[in-house]
Amino acid sequence: MYTVSTLNIDPTTDGAEQARNYHHGNLREALLMKGLELLESSQDADISLRELAREVGVSANAAYRHFANKEALLLAMAAEGFTRFSQGQMNAMQAGKTPMERFMLSGRAYIDFACKNPALYRLMFGRFSASHRSDDVNSPGNLAFQGLINMIATVLQADPKSAQVNSAAIHAWSLVHGLSTLILDGQFDRHADHIDAFVDDVFAQNMLFWGHKF
Repeated sequence: MYTVSTLNIDPTTDGAEQARNYHHGNLREALLMKGLELLESSQDADISLRELAREVGVSANAAYRHFANKEALLLAMAAEGFTRFSQGQMNAMQAGKTPMERFMLSGRAYIDFACKNPALYRLMFGRFSASHRSDDVNSPGNLAFQGLINMIATVLQADPKSAQVNSAAIHAWSLVHGLSTLILDGQFDRHADHIDAFVDDVFAQNMLFWGHKF
């Protein structure tokens, strides 16, 4: 569901023909998709534009026309990550029949995204501080948080602008982000054989907390 998409390129097409196709406007997308693929295979953000250009089959100068430097590429990758992340949560929530079910499903989707895209997840939340991100990165991230605010307001039947809803949203975000990071760092490896049940149990315990606090 959250795997990096691949380019629709015929494997029998030679490099010269692929390069000609890129001139029709999809080189930026090709570089971005290949960058995301390399990111997950290497598990770090040590990707050079020259290496990326070689992988795609174009000159380094062609790559630099779309991304001024490595940081610009990584920001674009983070932006794509937040877009997929937000869309994944929205898709997951559609299966919920009640506000609480949709809320729980969005939390599960958060953790699933992190587990299936560990390097991209770390890039999105760890490489750039919020104040140094581009609008392309911040916009989908803000959209996802606003969706969380609206969901919690519905669950609590409270004003979305209230301090109660804001603190509850931060609490919920801290829970799923903390769980995601701890899982990726191997802190819960002893629960690896039943991680889904473990997370569900943590969620259930958290709901008890919510029942008493909110």
